[in-house]
Amino acid sequence: MNHPYSILIQWSEEDQKYIASLPEFGPYAHTHGSTYAEALEMAEEVLSMLIESYQESGKPLPQPEVLSLQAA
Repeated sequence: MNHPYSILIQWSEEDQKYIASLPEFGPYAHTHGSTYAEALEMAEEVLSMLIESYQESGKPLPQPEVLSLQAA
């Protein structure tokens, strides 16, 4: 998959799982996995479903967050 959206993966002590968030899609766009790789795979699936849903409904996709690195 090659979408320009962020996936943030963090360990949750409370859940004992990796939580994967999709920040451009809001606070409720997240999933989880028992391993980092599983959380990433699940996040990519959710991201694909979100993009498809937005496109089918004619809703504009969120603006991707872009990291800009400038030479010091």
